[in-house]
Amino acid sequence: QVQLVESGGGLVQAGENLRLSCTASGSIVGTGTMGWYRQAPGKQRELVGLILGGGGTNYQDSVKGRFTISRDNAKNTVYLQMNSLKPEDTAVYYCNMYIVTIGERSDYWGQGLQVTVSS
Repeated sequence: QVQLVESGGGLVQAGENLRLSCTASGSIVGTGTMGWYRQAPGKQRELVGLILGGGGTNYQDSVKGRFTISRDNAKNTVYLQMNSLKPEDTAVYYCNMYIVTIGERSDYWGQGLQVTVSS
């Protein structure tokens, strides 16, 4: 059984930084694409950014230049460094990983972290 545990959310002021982490545990053979999504109140969940197994990244336009995704394959962990936060970044942030276990390949989600940016 695979579990994803997120950490690092909280309340910050506009212009400040936060770093989110998401670690997978269980009988993991390998990992593929990892990503971060967010959902603001009254809105649909949206992609923030992805990091491929080879390290390539892709970001939503609104966070380009401010957010950075990285990964540590040895630790089955993905990070989201968020700099120069804006009130419009306020949302619940979810990590997502494509994980290979013995006999199964599937997407898994973290529990969600509240990030609140005050103006």
